Amino acid sequence: MEREVLEDLAAASRILTDQGVFDAAGHVSMRHPRDVERFLMSRSLAPALVTADDIMEFSLDCEACDARGRTPFIERFLHGEIYRKRPDVMAIAHGHCPSVIPFGLVATPMRATYHNAAFLAAGVPVFDIRDRFGATDIVISGSEKGAALAEALGDKSVVLLRAHGVVVVAPSLQAAVFRAVFTEISARVQLQAAVLGAPIAALDAEEGRKADAINLATVGRSWELWKRRVPPPPRLRRGRHIS
Repeated sequence: MEREVLEDLAAASRILTDQGVFDAAGHVSMRHPRDVERFLMSRSLAPALVTADDIMEFSLDCEACDARGRTPFIERFLHGEIYRKRPDVMAIAHGHCPSVIPFGLVATPMRATYHNAAFLAAGVPVFDIRDRFGATDIVISGSEKGAALAEALGDKSVVLLRAHGVVVVAPSLQAAVFRAVFTEISARVQLQAAVLGAPIAALDAEEGRKADAINLATVGRSWELWKRRVPPPPRLRRGRHIS
């Protein structure tokens, strides 16, 4: 079972690459299944190449519990601070998909354009790192920046990072993958609908709440389909189990 947890987290990284949410960058994490004060996340590596042996364990202070010479992602702090602030969050994904980035640059809000993107109807805040830290390299490279991002996320499922990308949270790893995929797709649909020049009849908050409950109950169907598409790259021997 422990190995299965690692395999699933590695598969999530490869799925999000296959589905166009990640490219050479991006990362996904999950809260440790037996210790709420820890989380699991790949070492710094292109997402398509991640296997179970690349998964590291971190404290919520984002210190590696057993680094073994592996280099962690700089932006692990956005994961740690969100887990600290949101006990309901069990998994987090962060990517830079170009269809989503425009909505962090303009005043037009991201909408829930259809059923599978229902979680967006609750609202999508934008985190502008300049408001707290002035001119930076944009990277969430420390706990203070991670905490500010977690504050901007609030109780929502998605937050945009101005000129950077998107963070998606969910109550399970499978749901985080689902929401990340359909955030990207909904952004494309909204951009396409905007070209038509008419008001967009997006889901309202109540429709979104009801539809999201259905989606969370059936997310396994999408997960199993996507997982079949991304076998692990044949490159590393089996690693150790999580502690």
